[in-house]
Amino acid sequence: MREIETSKIIEAVRQLCIDANRVLPQDLENRIAAAADAETSPTGKAILCDLCENMNAARELQIPVCQDTGMAVVFAEVGQEVHITGGSFEDAINEGVRRGYVEGLLRCSVVADPIRRGNTGDNTPAVLHTRLVPGDRISLTVSPKGFGSENMSRIKMFTPSASAEDIIGFVVETAKIAGSNPCPPMMLGVGIGGDFEKCAQLAKQALCRPVSQKNEDPFYAGLEEKMLAQVNALNIGPQGFGGITTALGVNIEQFPTHIAGLPVAVNVGCHVTRHKGLTI
Repeated sequence: MREIETSKIIEAVRQLCIDANRVLPQDLENRIAAAADAETSPTGKAILCDLCENMNAARELQIPVCQDTGMAVVFAEVGQEVHITGGSFEDAINEGVRRGYVEGLLRCSVVADPIRRGNTGDNTPAVLHTRLVPGDRISLTVSPKGFGSENMSRIKMFTPSASAEDIIGFVVETAKIAGSNPCPPMMLGVGIGGDFEKCAQLAKQALCRPVSQKNEDPFYAGLEEKMLAQVNALNIGPQGFGGITTALGVNIEQFPTHIAGLPVAVNVGCHVTRHKGLTI
């Protein structure tokens, strides 16, 4: 049994919130830079170059890469041989988010009630997904999620008779409906299988996978390629001004499901699909 103080969790989450909002994953930055070189639309190319300059400025000036610093989504894998001391694990996560957003001067966008509103003032509570795993470590991933893209996400409960082409069509339709709203070029996380809430979580987790990393199953890797090609053929382009770069990548995560169902969720991410992780 290994003891981990909540103070370590708080500090880890605090720093992850700040770092994730300032610097994009390197492979995503590389993909945007490559898209700027490949884009055939003059307007689209100029926009992608501006996005590259924005990323560089955020890194150099230590400021957020986007004004919407998102709702904090935290994925936690807690080793079953860990004993957390000094307080509640969930309270520690939220205290880390509070410190990260307040001390990091990040915009606080969370309201206390979904209908009656009222800003909480510190971007808490976080959306926390916790999984118990073997070992004596805690792995944390913070994924700040802006809602220009989140609002364009969709879920559909297909029947088992749906084909792969039907699923591709749903993903492409989602991107088409989204249009310029999610600040394209977008990232698309696709969850297939499980049940209603599981496929939505899979789609969110898919956005935390490196854009350069394909699905391990060649069948689903092929679906990712087909979806990306068809989305980029929509001519929505960077920021909706047209071009061949509507999406930077499509990541699929799949899970077993019931014989009577085939749920599919698409979590839309903007060009600053942020996430950063560490292990304590």
